[in-house]
Amino acid sequence: MVGPYRGLFNEPGVKGFVLAGFIGRFPMSMLGIGIVLLISALTGSYATAGAVAAVVNVSYAIAAPLSGRLADRFGQNRVIFPFAVVNAVALVSLILSAGFRLPEWTLYASGLLVGATSLSLGSMVRARWSNRHGGSAKLHTAFAFESVADEVIFVTGPAAVTLLATYVNPYAGLVVAVVAMLGGSLALAAQRRTQPPIVAVRSVSGTPILIPGIALLSAVYVGLGAVFGSVDLITVAFAEEHGAKGAAGFLLASFAGGSMVSGLWFGSRHWRIPMRGRFVRALGVFVVGLLPIMFVGDTRVMALALFIAGLAISPTLITGFSLTERLVPPSLLTEGMAWISTSIGFGVALGAWAGGRLTEAFGASNAYAFSLACALLAAIVGVSGSGLLRIPEAPSPAKS
Repeated sequence: MVGPYRGLFNEPGVKGFVLAGFIGRFPMSMLGIGIVLLISALTGSYATAGAVAAVVNVSYAIAAPLSGRLADRFGQNRVIFPFAVVNAVALVSLILSAGFRLPEWTLYASGLLVGATSLSLGSMVRARWSNRHGGSAKLHTAFAFESVADEVIFVTGPAAVTLLATYVNPYAGLVVAVVAMLGGSLALAAQRRTQPPIVAVRSVSGTPILIPGIALLSAVYVGLGAVFGSVDLITVAFAEEHGAKGAAGFLLASFAGGSMVSGLWFGSRHWRIPMRGRFVRALGVFVVGLLPIMFVGDTRVMALALFIAGLAISPTLITGFSLTERLVPPSLLTEGMAWISTSIGFGVALGAWAGGRLTEAFGASNAYAFSLACALLAAIVGVSGSGLLRIPEAPSPAKS
């Protein structure tokens, strides 16, 4: 399984941008659940906590393509520094607003600025990989590695922030998130040699979202994001309902762990099935995998069910980013990648908001029906519009 990954990091500068990007985006798995844990602990309301998390994700979703476009036009290093500094200030403001019990609107105002200044570092790192290996078989493996890295983050992040918030201090998880985001982002900005070159003459006008295939992928990822956002919040409530709130991070780590395992396997293979076929199959597996969580009433069994449900996440994300790289012109690459991230952000915001409302109204186990419905809708949209994703396939790598 590890064979294709050998030699991926031997080129100059690769280890540096991979490590910086990993640290800088580590908070993406801590922020949502950290906000939910902090605000729910202080207010006793999952609805308020979910609403603030939704504001963060909506503002991020709106702003991410803009930061991606700025990075394409002016260079990543000139964009990362100011965004990262302001984002750190905004997140500290959110923490202080909660800690000093300031009026509720201050939570939303701070959350709005946090989301608006959050960078899609995963898109920027993938753009660097694409600049290095675009058009070669190594790019599939590189994207698979990045997906696995994301899942490592999602395995460890929720568990870490839950442990910090539960056993150290309600604020501790978000404080660690601020430090990791700022340090990793500034380290990535300092590595100018590996960033994609600035394309002076844009090959097309407008925005990647106007490309039909990108619009379809974005619609699908809104639905998948709603699954992620709702499962995160509902699972925290599920653990609390069953007297094991401290197990919430472990349950979410199981969900991400399934994706991590499948990502390692998926990226190690050279596929003969076209990308479009891989994409629609992964969507179908995701729907089927989510079915069992509707009927589980034990936290240990839920951990297994979430692991199984997570197996289809990485293949779907890897293929989606690969399709984006093939559909978007080089001059719009970072922005194109950001549209995938921003679509997930919109979905996560919707899922967090709806998950909080439905959990309070019907209980956590029943609220999982919303997650399943979102996955089913995403699959229907993806399969019915898959004709828009037909692209010329790259030549198969020569076998030794």
